Amino acid sequence: MASGRAMETAARRRFRPYDNYSPARVAFIDVLPAHWKSSRLKMVADVRLSNVDKKSVAGEPPVRLCNYTDVYYNEKITEAIEFMPATATDDQVARFGLRKGDVLITKDSESWSDIAVPAVVMEDLEGVLCGYHLAQVRPGPWVEGRFLARAFASEGIRDQFFVAANGITRYGLSVDDIVSAWFPVPPLDEQAAIADFLDRETAKIDVLIAEKQRLIDLLQEKRTALITRAVTKGIDSSVPMKDSGIDWLGEIPSHWDAKPLRLLARPGYKTFTDGDWIEAPFIRSDGIRLIQTGNIGVGRYKEQGYRYIDEETFSSLRCTEVEPGDVLICRLADPVGRACLTPTLGVRMITSVDVCILKHAKQSVGPFIVYALSNPNYLSWMGAICRGGTRDRVSRSMLGSIRVQVPPVEEQQEIVDYLNQQTAGIDSLISRILNGISSLEEHRTALISAAVTGKIDVQAEGVA
Repeated sequence: MASGRAMETAARRRFRPYDNYSPARVAFIDVLPAHWKSSRLKMVADVRLSNVDKKSVAGEPPVRLCNYTDVYYNEKITEAIEFMPATATDDQVARFGLRKGDVLITKDSESWSDIAVPAVVMEDLEGVLCGYHLAQVRPGPWVEGRFLARAFASEGIRDQFFVAANGITRYGLSVDDIVSAWFPVPPLDEQAAIADFLDRETAKIDVLIAEKQRLIDLLQEKRTALITRAVTKGIDSSVPMKDSGIDWLGEIPSHWDAKPLRLLARPGYKTFTDGDWIEAPFIRSDGIRLIQTGNIGVGRYKEQGYRYIDEETFSSLRCTEVEPGDVLICRLADPVGRACLTPTLGVRMITSVDVCILKHAKQSVGPFIVYALSNPNYLSWMGAICRGGTRDRVSRSMLGSIRVQVPPVEEQQEIVDYLNQQTAGIDSLISRILNGISSLEEHRTALISAAVTGKIDVQAEGVA
């Protein structure tokens, strides 16, 4: 938040402020330009929570749904988006059809920071409805939809929704939470000018972000190729090779073995097993940490969200404790079969039922297993064989029967040491580029916030 304020201060230095300000009625905002008004959203827009889901019912009219991900990943909703086919009642078609200027926001999410993410509808979309998990905000004649969408994304205004969101495993907003929020309301022509200004300025920032992301993609490709070569062919290119007998693997060094994955676990009880089925009522704010599928990245642990259970639940459900260094393999997409090492988090840990725990034997080096299960050929093959109704999934028994390459334990460690050294420089460079992207994104948010809350005058000479 401090860096965001610094970015906003920089924006204010670059652009001129308004001449006169007065105290704001908007929560989290001190002042607004003196000629601006402020209003609760219900006074300037109509808000509806969608009840249209992806289920199709015979006999109901076919429609297309603008869903959560369409809004989350797109600031502007246009016909170019591939909307999901579904059906809806005549009443739903009448209530939730999308018109130019509508603003759609996420009304619930697994993370409070993903609440009230906005997108503006840029054209009338025949047969496209606002889908479930979204709220449809239709501006009245005093509000420009593009300005309103930017306002939802600005610091200060969006903080109202973060405070209002309720939930434990999933956070949500009620209609009253949304319509009760305060918004600045500049004159209509000024709203349009602000929206135009932000479209231009954010487009420039987005180009810079895209260029940095392309560089990261190239570095990731280099990193992946380096790992794939080392874990499938070894470090010494002069050793003789043999057919592994594994479709996705091809040739491996002749002195390597190939074994079912479950045999890499140490002997004993629950050394190759699934995590535990933890339902919402068991979730607590502290205690024993629950590692979920979203924490499992390709070759790395991803920190996101903090959920726990208490000792009583651990005992009553006979949960399997996960220890630092255990290999965690996700049985769900995306991609199915990805793995990471359990980190040291300073607390006791368990994991969810769709994560397989592999407590590896002394003859198996955990980091090597993770590197081996990061091979894109393996992940593609897993995606092809996995099965499931609505979600790609592989069973633990099938996962355990999958054969993988197994070098001698000393060579496994040599490969791990080599890859750790070789990837460190790549990872450091990627980290620096990600920091640059983060700074640009903070600048982008600060610029939006400064413009829609009147910290800068975009119509001043030399700005608009």
